[in-house]
Amino acid sequence: MRLSQNVWRTIRMDAAIEPKVQRRKTFRVRNFLSTLGPGLITGASDDDPSGIGTYSQAGAQLGFGIGWTMLLSYPLMAAIQEISGRIGRVTGHGIAGNVCRNFGAAWVWSLVGLLFVANTINIAADLGAMADALKLLIGGPGIAYVVLFGTLSVLAQIFFNYDRYVSVLKWLTLSLFAYVIALAVVKVPWEEALKGVLIPRVSWDAAFLTTLVAILGTTISPYLFVWQSSQEAEEQRIDADKKPLKKDSSDAPEEFRRIRLDTMIGMAFSNLIALSIIVTTAATLHAQGKTDIESSAQAAEALKPIAGPFAELIFALGIVGTGLLAIPVLAGSTAYAIGEGRRWKVGLSRKPKEAIAFYSVLALSGFCGIGLNFTPIDPIKALYWSAVVNGVLAAPVMVLLMVLVRRPKVMGKLVVTGPLYWLGWAATAAMALCIVGMVATMFMGSSS
Repeated sequence: MRLSQNVWRTIRMDAAIEPKVQRRKTFRVRNFLSTLGPGLITGASDDDPSGIGTYSQAGAQLGFGIGWTMLLSYPLMAAIQEISGRIGRVTGHGIAGNVCRNFGAAWVWSLVGLLFVANTINIAADLGAMADALKLLIGGPGIAYVVLFGTLSVLAQIFFNYDRYVSVLKWLTLSLFAYVIALAVVKVPWEEALKGVLIPRVSWDAAFLTTLVAILGTTISPYLFVWQSSQEAEEQRIDADKKPLKKDSSDAPEEFRRIRLDTMIGMAFSNLIALSIIVTTAATLHAQGKTDIESSAQAAEALKPIAGPFAELIFALGIVGTGLLAIPVLAGSTAYAIGEGRRWKVGLSRKPKEAIAFYSVLALSGFCGIGLNFTPIDPIKALYWSAVVNGVLAAPVMVLLMVLVRRPKVMGKLVVTGPLYWLGWAATAAMALCIVGMVATMFMGSSS
């Protein structure tokens, strides 16, 4: 009797435990998905219409031989973005806020000036590319689409619930798979493409090095540093159970693992899409001798007679989707930088009346981008050199970042050390060397 009672008790205990185990497994899956936030959105927004234009130019002009830059840039961009995320989570402030508190106003306003100018040009170019892409698909007035996309983006950032808005941005990352599909519908000589990825080919001329700096300036860009650091600080601030790790380091190992996983997945996604665009345009446009591509919309249009209308369609749809993802990041990073520099209340989770100055800067950045499309300035032509300027000015911003993360005054006991720290400096050095090489070859070219 006792034996049967014991057996029955064991069965009941097992039955009680099984749902708990199942729930725990479900929770782990959800927990994994929840780790994909600032890093994923940052990586995906890196492939905005401006970036698509740069990668399309690179593939059309230089062919498969430029593909190796995606393999090289991955560990460098992942390291510098992880460091950016860490500084936000540890200190509770973004990069601009930390620069302001530790280097003074002159440094932070140099950073803010760079971001505002570069981001405004990028927003204008992205809106122009999105409008051109939609015009390719359905016709109509392009300038009306510029106003529509720009206004929609600004209003969504200001009035959408923060959690819902971040969820929408995550779903928009799926639009980037359009370029994987585009890659699948064109004929690619895979052996040659693989050699381009694995075997670096370098030409010591101004055109190659300028394109190289433009690529690095697109993949490793100051607005991405600012956005990820500010989003980590934002998500900590709105969670009542979290404090800056500098004040409570008990969760530091777990949080650093989350930031690393999020960043590595986001940057891998970004580079996979960028490589898909380079290979697609190299296999089609470069192979046909069409190397004069100036924008992502031109690349979409040029694909039609070579790869068919379906390739043009998915390329154009990808431009619209990635633009809707990237414009909030561009305008938001400007608002975070200025707001933190001025020590205003910042954050997309705040109601508009709680952070009027922050949202005013965000709206100003977005509407200036719209306005540029009404001026004689062609933002698409300015885009390539904007990417180059981003590359040139990213190096000093990265130096400031690397100095900050080694200061106990800033990071407490959680200063960045080891391989991550040295990879951050390697990214900084790579950017600086590309700039020096580009300037040197330009100087030699002009003197001869």
